Amino acid sequence: MIVTETNIKEFPLLTKGKVRDVYDLGDELLIVASDRISAFDFVLPTPIPDKGKILTQISVFFFDLTKEIIPNHLITTDVAKFPQELASYSAILKDRSMLVKKAKRLDVECVVRGYLAGSGLKDYRRTQSVCGIKLPAGLVEGDRLPADIFTPSSKAEQGLHDENITEQEVEKLVGKKLAGELREKSLSVYKKASDYARGKGIILADTKFEFGLVGGQMILIDEVFTPDSSRFWDLAEYQPGKPQPSFDKQFVRDYLESLHWSKQPPVPVLPEDIVHKTREKYLEAYKRLTGKEL
Repeated sequence: MIVTETNIKEFPLLTKGKVRDVYDLGDELLIVASDRISAFDFVLPTPIPDKGKILTQISVFFFDLTKEIIPNHLITTDVAKFPQELASYSAILKDRSMLVKKAKRLDVECVVRGYLAGSGLKDYRRTQSVCGIKLPAGLVEGDRLPADIFTPSSKAEQGLHDENITEQEVEKLVGKKLAGELREKSLSVYKKASDYARGKGIILADTKFEFGLVGGQMILIDEVFTPDSSRFWDLAEYQPGKPQPSFDKQFVRDYLESLHWSKQPPVPVLPEDIVHKTREKYLEAYKRLTGKEL
């Protein structure tokens, strides 16, 4: 079953993101990951079958792997334990939804980079720094950084770009104590997952996190280490100095770039072969990381 839209009438729709629909259940939230895919700030008209299931199951796996470092918002993914009002939606919700604690979101996108890629590479070529962090001269695309770096950004309103901010600006947003905790937990969680992924033949080049507060305690929220929130490379094919074969939606971005699309509506439709290959990439990441079949 391909899910591009949800329409749960029993509870208010709190937010509709590019991929996720979030419903307000009172003290809890229901997060449903659709099969929508976005690129360059647009939701594409073509869904990727099973994408929502893959994102949800990878997040659940890594929430469990990192829960000793920091607690998270996950309550259950078992639809049989969801509120009774959701029973008639079980077929849609199965494997692609999470019942989670409602947290007060901290408006900081916590990005950790272990390798030189993406906007970090552009920044480095221009300034020999990434988000103001000075790096050695002579690094090339895909190089391992001397140390993992924390490069936060502001959490922009929907439809707008997040903007890189300094750690001093993070302190202004959330206070010195929480800012330090965001940095420390982000780096620790990234290292744990990065070491694990490397053992499965995947380089976790960079990723982003969101955190929230429940009763004054900081917890990990949203999604973690999915192909939507992270850059995954194949360790066996890793070769610095060029773009790396990836398991994330970079494949879709590369296809759209090949069209010389203006990045304005109308948004291009993805051909069947690109849809199939994208699904296979997401699925391979899921299988390698979790050791499970979908």
